[in-house]
Amino acid sequence: MVNANPKPANNGASAQTKKRRSSSSGGRKKLTPFNKFMQTETARLKEEKPELDNKERFKMVIDNWNKQKEKTAA
Repeated sequence: MVNANPKPANNGASAQTKKRRSSSSGGRKKLTPFNKFMQTETARLKEEKPELDNKERFKMVIDNWNKQKEKTAA
């Protein structure tokens, strides 16, 4: 006997995917001060020193962040 209702290949999941619940602030998390610094400093270093690869650029950004953090803490 042939089954008239074959089982779907997606293991029974419905065709519609479940939507994720997002926060009321538009779904994006608020940037931390470090994230903001990373964005601006990475962009600045990319313009000033385009020959650097991302790994070296990130090292410089972290060094600059730590220097800035020490200045504000003192």
